[in-house]
Order: sequence, then C-alpha cells, then structure tokens
Amino acid sequence: MKRGAAAAEARAQELRDAIEEASYRYYVLDDPAITDAEFDAMLRELQRLEAEHPALRTSDSPTQRVGAVPSERFAPYRHARPMLSLANAFDEAELRAFDERARKLAGTDVTYVCELKIDGLAIALDYRDGSLERGGTRGDGSVGEDVTPNLRTVRTIPLRLRGRAPAFAEVRGEVYLRKSDFERLNARRERDGLPAFANPRNAASGGVRQLDPALTAARRLSFFAYQLVDATGSQWRALERLAEFGFPVNPNIRQAAGVDEVVEFCRHWEAHRDDLDYEIDGVVIKVDDLALQERLGAVARDPRWAIAFKFKAREARTKLLDIVVTVGRTGTLNPNAVLEPVPIGGVTVKSATLHNAEYIASNDIRIGDQVVVVRAGDVIPRVVGPIVSQRTGRERTFSMPDRCPVCGADVDHPEGEAMSRCTNATCPAQLYERVRHFASRGAMDIEGLGDVLAEQLTSGGFVNDVADVYALDEATLERVPRLGPKSIANLLGAIERSKKRGLARLITGLGIRFVGEQTAQILAGDFGSIEAIASAGEEELQRSEGIGPEVAASVALFFKQPENLAMIDRLREAGVETTAPRRARAAAVVLAGKTFVLTGTLPNLTRDDASAMIVEAGGKVTGSVSKKTDYVVAGTDPGSKLGKARELGITILDEDGLRTLLSA
Repeated sequence: MKRGAAAAEARAQELRDAIEEASYRYYVLDDPAITDAEFDAMLRELQRLEAEHPALRTSDSPTQRVGAVPSERFAPYRHARPMLSLANAFDEAELRAFDERARKLAGTDVTYVCELKIDGLAIALDYRDGSLERGGTRGDGSVGEDVTPNLRTVRTIPLRLRGRAPAFAEVRGEVYLRKSDFERLNARRERDGLPAFANPRNAASGGVRQLDPALTAARRLSFFAYQLVDATGSQWRALERLAEFGFPVNPNIRQAAGVDEVVEFCRHWEAHRDDLDYEIDGVVIKVDDLALQERLGAVARDPRWAIAFKFKAREARTKLLDIVVTVGRTGTLNPNAVLEPVPIGGVTVKSATLHNAEYIASNDIRIGDQVVVVRAGDVIPRVVGPIVSQRTGRERTFSMPDRCPVCGADVDHPEGEAMSRCTNATCPAQLYERVRHFASRGAMDIEGLGDVLAEQLTSGGFVNDVADVYALDEATLERVPRLGPKSIANLLGAIERSKKRGLARLITGLGIRFVGEQTAQILAGDFGSIEAIASAGEEELQRSEGIGPEVAASVALFFKQPENLAMIDRLREAGVETTAPRRARAAAVVLAGKTFVLTGTLPNLTRDDASAMIVEAGGKVTGSVSKKTDYVVAGTDPGSKLGKARELGITILDEDGLRTLLSA
C-alpha cells in the first residue's frame, strides 16, 4: 500500500471512531461532547477521503447512514426465531391472573422486569463481528421486510457495537418518533403544502418503509433496544449488555419482586405518561429469568412469560356543538364532531371522529348533547356517547346527506355497508388518492408518479382528475418543485407507455368501488370496451362470472355520473386504450369455480400475467390461503403462504404446473 493510501486509511478510521463516539454521546447519552459544526466538519472530511479512496468506504461507515440507492421493493427478512406477539392485560385483575399462571408453571415465586411499551414499530437487527449486517420489520412474526438501508439512517442504531462484541448478535427493539420531532415534522410538511401525519407511530412506521433512505433520515427516527436474542442469565442483565454495546435502552425500567410492584409501576406510568417526549400505550412485563422464559414457552403466538398491560384511553366530557361531513381521499363521507374545546391528556381537543351514520344512530348521539370523548390509542379522539341525563330537549338528530358535500354527486350507500361514498371520480376531495391509485403498479403503472409527486400535482392544481395526467407536458412539469429535466423526461415517457396498458388496467385505475384487478379483467374480457361496460345495466353486468348484485350496482352507478363519462371521453381522446379482445364467455370453464393464490416470483410470468391467465380461464385469484383455496402457485421466495398451503393439504403448482392446468 502506498504511503498516501496508508495515511488516508489511518485518518479515515480515526474519523469514523470519532464520529461514532460523538453520535453515541449526542443521540444515546444526550451529552454532546463537540459542536454541530465540528461534527459536520469531520463527516465532510470522511466523505472526501472515501471519495478519493473508494476502497475505504465500508458498510458500517457513518457516511452510509444517508443516501443509499432507493430500492424498488423490499426483500423478505426471515426471523431466525419468531417475533411473538403479546397477550394483553387491561386491568389489575388480569395482571394478577398472569402472575398466578406464571408462578404455578414455574413452581416458585417470580421476579419480573417492567418496561414501558413504546408506541412505534418493532424491528430486528443482525450484527456480525460487531457490524450491522441487516435489519427488518416484524411482519407476520416469521417473515418481515428487509429495510436495512433505512435502519442505517436511524442515528440511535449503532452501525458497530461498542466493547467486546460477539461473533453474531440479534437485537430487537422499537423504532419510534419523539413527540418534539413529530411536531417539527408536521410543521415542515404544512409549510411544504403536504398533509400532516395523524400520529407519531404512523410517521415512524411509514418512515421505516420509505423506498429512499434519505426520506427515512429526514424523519429523525429514534430507537430503543429491548431484547438480546439468545442471551443467557436474566432480562435485566441482557438490557445492561445492550447498553454496553451502545444501544439506547429505555431508562424507565424496573425489576419487580412480585405482582404488587408490577401493579405499582403500571399505575405510576399510566398517570405520568404525558411527562415523556414519546408515546407509550402501556407496560410490558417479562419474567426476568431467561431460562425460566424458555421453560414457560408460548401458547399459539403469545409467550407465557410476558404480557402487555394496556393503559386506559384518556377521556373527558364536553358539548357536541355540531356535526360536519367531510369527504375522505377514497370518497368516504365522514361525520366529524365539532366540540367545545376540552383538554385530554395534555392536548386540547376541538373535534373528534363519529365513524359513520350507523354509529351515530346506534349510540343516539345528537347535536347539542353533552358527550364523553376519548383519545383512542392516545391519538385519535372519538365520541363514545351522550350523557342522556343532561339533555335539555333542544338537541337535534343528524342524518347523512344524499349528495356529496364537496361536489354534489350521488352518494352510494350499499345495503349492509357502514360507509357512504361519493361516486364522482373527479371529486376534488378524492383527487390525490385517485391519481395515486391510477398511477400505481397494479393499475396504469406510471413509474415516477408516486405518493409525493401525486400530492404535488394535485395540491398545485396541475392535475384536476386522472385524465389530466395525459395533458402534462414539459413546460407544465418544469413548474413542479424539485422535478429536474431528467425526471421530467422519464415521467413523460412513463405516461406515454401507460396508454397501452389495456382496458383491464384502466378499469382498475378508475377506482370503482368493489372493482379490483380480477373483476376488472372479467369486465374487460366479457364486454370488450369501456363503452359497452358503461351502457350495460345491472342485470347484464351480473351475467359475468363473479359479478354479483353489489358489484353490478356499484359499476352502474359509477357510469351514471356525467363527470365520470366526461373524464373517460378525455382519456380516450388522449390515446388511452379503452378496448380489449372480447372472450367467448362459454370458454371460461377450464378453471370455473377454482380459487388460486399466487406466492413468490415465477420464472417467466409476472403476477399480473398469471392472474390474467387464471381469470381468463374462469378461475379466481385471492390474496390469502384458506380451506377454500384449490391451488397455490409458488415461485421462488414464496413466503408463509406456501407453508400454510402444505398444512391444509392444498395442491401446490409451479409455473409449468399452472400452464399444464390451463391447457387441459
């Protein structure tokens, strides 16, 4: 190695050590030793050295926390040991019953560790030779999502373990968003014209699943470690070891000699939860002795050695001043309570959800009532019900409108459905969600038109319905913030290519209630054109296999709306394909009545192509395996669906087997 390269390597290692030490003191100990300017200067110097000497750039370098290449999708993360869920206790009696069961099974008194239940997203982290190798979400407990590049951006997750690290370690914990960071994040989104997040947990969960790690980094997520997998001794000692490795461990933990101390801990934190800069929704109680944990085992997916004590929802009483109806992004009509302001859990609540008309009627909630309001999940306020004894006789009953309060279109309220919906695909209230869905992979698959751009196009007035997507040009897109020439060219190319996706994908993209990809394929094959579908009555629609009265009514109502027909005319004029080869319905008998589930990646067929072939032959494709499933078609990386199919004795096919079945 040349002298210059050797000096660069030594300096790079010196900088990495100094930056990691500074990060540890700042983010974990909350005791910064250097200024932000000094930290930034060291990071820039390390970035320069790694640019000049690429061989120095390691996966655990602090420079790799931000800026990894965005993934197109997440690979599966398979847990070596299942991430079990926890049974819940909602009162002191249930806590004592848990303790009694644990002592009976153990045959002795039990010591517990009490930990605050952080309201975030559970993740697992793998470290090999002290370096972060990969990390993933909990998923279904057996398989989650590999989100390693995103987790590298969470500054409280060490890229290298401190001290004497084992050859391999799996660490589990919770990614969360501090209340203070949540407020700053929402303030920034409001300044940028973006919708505010509903609560810190949703913002944290969505942040971990961003396709671009730089967007994850912008969320300023935090982490608490709570489990060292395959540790020995005690849970308390395992938490101490996690802290020694450099992980932040929640300081509000306690060893409890018995259930009385557990109850005392739970009562204290239920009363003081608002003193914290992060949301908690309960306390997790674990048997401290790890060997005893193994002996106690689990029932189904719940361990016998742990339980979650859930805090009661916080509530208050106030007056219901009015009920206003808003239209959600999917067209739902949502009644909301306008309340006399009241403090609940440190937050002044002025409005609350009333769910739907049935909820209002069944609880006899009237305008003018004194009502009980709770913060469900400690975040979303909702009206529980009226205080009938305080009625004066001046209260008014409420009824849902039969026309959309935003655009005036017909409202659809199918029998048996809780929600009413606006039927106008051009309704301004639904615009963002309509455009986002239209451009999604299962519909018109317009690459580059994702959530952020859909928000910019709709909020900026560039697009007023999905047909306007095809009127976008270079001059218009140049006015969209943060959209450069290359991105514009790529987007316009993707829009042009989407015109040839076919009738079935177009029908899917229109977002008609109850019409998913499979139903869209049936309609396209049976009717052959969007004009034929639009002119068909409910009775004719129901002649298609799998189209029942509810779906037929929804399709017919959609095409009755003049705004929807005008939008479809504009799509046709823009060159979007609105016809498809019409199949003979009598031919759709090869797989008639058979239900399929697709899992994994097939060698020569996309999932969409395989679904289309099955539907064309009269079959049905669903998303989950059950006793009603006839066949599971499995490719590589099939996931848990394949295991369930084997348990139920369902016939499993590969791609060749599917083709053979289709040609029978």
